[in-house]
Amino acid sequence: MNATLQNWLTGQIETLKAENLYKVPKILETPAGGRVRMNGKEVVNLSSNNYLGLANHPKVREAALRAIDQWGVGAGAVRWIGGTMSVHEELENRLAKFKHTEAVLVFTGGFTANSGCIPAVLSNEDVVISDELNHASIIDGVRLSSAKYKKSEGYVYAHKDMEQLESILRATQSFAKRMIITDGVFSMDGDIAPLPDIAALAEQYDAFVMVDDAHASGVLGKNGAGTASHFNLYGRVDIQLGTLSKALGVIGGYIAGSAALKDWLINRGRPYLFSTAHPPMVAAALIAALDVMENDPTPMERLWANTRWWKENLAAQGFDTMGSETPITPVYVGDEAAAQQMERLLWEEGVYALSIVYPTVGRGKARLRTMPSAAHTQEDLEFALQAFVRVREKLGTSALA
Repeated sequence: MNATLQNWLTGQIETLKAENLYKVPKILETPAGGRVRMNGKEVVNLSSNNYLGLANHPKVREAALRAIDQWGVGAGAVRWIGGTMSVHEELENRLAKFKHTEAVLVFTGGFTANSGCIPAVLSNEDVVISDELNHASIIDGVRLSSAKYKKSEGYVYAHKDMEQLESILRATQSFAKRMIITDGVFSMDGDIAPLPDIAALAEQYDAFVMVDDAHASGVLGKNGAGTASHFNLYGRVDIQLGTLSKALGVIGGYIAGSAALKDWLINRGRPYLFSTAHPPMVAAALIAALDVMENDPTPMERLWANTRWWKENLAAQGFDTMGSETPITPVYVGDEAAAQQMERLLWEEGVYALSIVYPTVGRGKARLRTMPSAAHTQEDLEFALQAFVRVREKLGTSALA
């Protein structure tokens, strides 16, 4: 390796370690679930997005295996060249019906769905108006566009601040198009966007709305259809992004909206144009996951029962969950070093709960991000709660101030 590059990389890594921001991923050695083996150790896993436990659901597994027999393991091309199989189209049609939209276009990931859609629908005559806590994939998608978007120029509103959003809408009426973009469920705080207010302001000021429902899919709305369903805003949210890798348990992302939007993204969405299609067993597994979500309410009911228990009992023990309204349950710590030490001590106790530090959240706003799911048993959560209590005692209450 070039010496200059090697020296730079070594220096940057040492800086991360000195600032308590360095991460090493643990290795999962079993299927995703409430209890797993990682790095040779059995732990209660509180850091998975497998909300409904579908990543290892027997019906989903069986569908994937059948698809391998029928289709093989790869599509062989990007979709517009010849990689679109009938199973991909079936998935998109099912998702459009699920989302109550005209059409859906599937991308290889939620990140690529944002980076494919946002630049394709915006030009240098447009502006993006964004919540300050939006996900990194939204931010990067916006940066790839030629639209105006910078906070320093007044186009980012304080988190869920509808007065500031309206002020920005008033000040940006000279732009050709104005897109308001927000997470449906905010991934680090677990709160829900005020989507009815956003939609009403968009209609009043002739703007359009894009919502990233990565963490609302499978969690909110009828059968987990997301925030537009949760708030009964069908037809009032112009672009919806969903992920297929969290509650649905597989991989991918999609854009739901009008048929014209799908047609445009097929022609101008660069990640779609230049990425090989999903393996057919992925599409088949996702169709099976949708079948479970639409016909079996048990996983979603169990998810929310576990979520309520977890939040109530953390609060009863004096932990600060930062106003979370969804299964995403942050446990506020503040100091980065204390958060990472808490993660290490929990691991020793048999609980995997990831510490979230800068730059994922602001400096001094570190937390443990916990994720109860349908895959957890009552015993799993009770075990984890007692581990949190013991670790706080070891660290001292000042570590959680």
